[in-house]
Amino acid sequence: MQTVTMYSGLFCPYCTMAKKLLAEIGVTEINEIRIDQDTEKFAEMQQRSGRRSIPQIFIGDTHVGGFTDLHKLQQEGRLDSLLNP
Repeated sequence: MQTVTMYSGLFCPYCTMAKKLLAEIGVTEINEIRIDQDTEKFAEMQQRSGRRSIPQIFIGDTHVGGFTDLHKLQQEGRLDSLLNP
């Protein structure tokens, strides 16, 4: 399974929903990077994703986007192929 990295914040409901969706499909480990505690990590997230909102989710080196993007991939049946190439 590919590594899942998620830039997140403590009080972010979309981050919570993304973690829940990933857990439901069997992702047991998420490399969670809290940007609300580290401004350098926020800058890193912006550099990698080109976005300022959280969550920003990466599967391996592939930028998935936020929760809405992750959910859409799941609904379209394309998420599993990213996780298990």
